[in-house]
Amino acid sequence: MKAKRKLWTSIFLICWVLAYPLISFGQIPQPIIAGLKVGDSKIVASHFYDNIELVILDRELVCSQAQGEQILKDFFVHHKPSDFKITHQGGNDSSYAIGMMQTNNGNFRVYFLLKFNGGKAQIVQLRIDKD
Repeated sequence: MKAKRKLWTSIFLICWVLAYPLISFGQIPQPIIAGLKVGDSKIVASHFYDNIELVILDRELVCSQAQGEQILKDFFVHHKPSDFKITHQGGNDSSYAIGMMQTNNGNFRVYFLLKFNGGKAQIVQLRIDKD
């Protein structure tokens, strides 16, 4: 009986260790959500890809990580978030999320596309539109 229990425990642990990366793959990292919720451009930008496509209100550009952080910071200065919630997410090789951001100047729809590079989720596109 003990041998059978050890065998099943070993099988379970091996399966869990092998499946763990697949469980978290495709999930939106919590720091991104937290950064959008409180309006911290530094946290969000730390997940930007080297070059990011930004569409914020009527401004559309491809810029560096540092430029993207400044543009996002400027948006947060004028539209201080009070809440952010993911409403939809999906994807396999890359992930996307759509969420609603509440700010002192109204609500905004936020869309971002992430690609996984070396196990790290990086935002390659961020779009913020008036709701």
